[in-house]
Amino acid sequence: MKKKFLLLLLAASTYSFASKAQDTIKTTGDAPLVLYGSVDTYYKDDFSGHSNIGTSFASDNNSVSIGMVDLGLKKTVGNASFVGELSFGPRGQEQSIPNSGYYHIQNLYVSYAFSPKFSATAGYMSTFIGYEVISPTGNFNYSTSYLFTAGPFQNAGLKFTYAFSDKVSLMAGIFNDDWNAYTSSHDVSTFGAQLTVTPVKNWTAYLNVASGPSSGTIFDLTTAYQISSAFKLGLNGADFTPAHGGGGYAGVALYPQYAVSKAVTLGLRGEYFDEKAVTGGTSANVTEATLTANIKSGPLTFIPEVRLNTFGKLDYSSFTNSNGAPTKSASQFVLAAVYAF
Repeated sequence: MKKKFLLLLLAASTYSFASKAQDTIKTTGDAPLVLYGSVDTYYKDDFSGHSNIGTSFASDNNSVSIGMVDLGLKKTVGNASFVGELSFGPRGQEQSIPNSGYYHIQNLYVSYAFSPKFSATAGYMSTFIGYEVISPTGNFNYSTSYLFTAGPFQNAGLKFTYAFSDKVSLMAGIFNDDWNAYTSSHDVSTFGAQLTVTPVKNWTAYLNVASGPSSGTIFDLTTAYQISSAFKLGLNGADFTPAHGGGGYAGVALYPQYAVSKAVTLGLRGEYFDEKAVTGGTSANVTEATLTANIKSGPLTFIPEVRLNTFGKLDYSSFTNSNGAPTKSASQFVLAAVYAF
């Protein structure tokens, strides 16, 4: 029913668009084509002497390695717009399904604003789930959380967004049955929605849900509050249940950040992540604390960080020490450089 309703809404909106096309579309040849993106590189050292912490990106140990070149184009003419974003390098390619070599489409979608409050977007989009993103310019920490690694990175589909006011908006859409894939395996069967609320100035919260017979169901809360000019607090919590069988995960991450100057900001990510038990099994939980600094010089940001991870029990730990013996804890140091343009 949800999918049929959205398709009917699309048909009605398309008719409205066609009837008003001559009035609403302005063929402005001078509208700028905007180029944006980033380049990043890093050095990582696991204190055990070998790779230990298996989250997304920054996986090479004791190596000066590359992230990616991220190139995006966007343009708006009248009420119509498009975004195309392509990355080259391991940071983007590692999230690609299917594997497509050392390039990856980050975003490829078109949008139309039927009114200042109502818009539609179709294509392949960065996911609306979660706090962290693929692009290093969108994150404070360079290494990523367990919640990010476990959740969706991108969704292909059709979504509608309506702004009730400057404080409340709602997005609802239908998406492919699989996460992170350009095309569906069988059908367009995942329903997704996001309620955006801004209770007070500088505080925004996103209540997210995505559910489908193939993709499973995830509930997600993402919020950030710029409490003062120097102090910001972010929070991400999620609970995922797969469509078939037991398992899934749940977790919460807290992101306090404090600007000690215009050029230097310190931040801490504290996370608890629980991989739910499969029927008859034992759940595995891990905590992580990541201390990160952002040191800015124009468009270039240096990101030194130290990360400590600890499993709740040695029995299900995946970490090993310098001698190769199982251990509950692992730690690493990362120094990254990110140039944004």
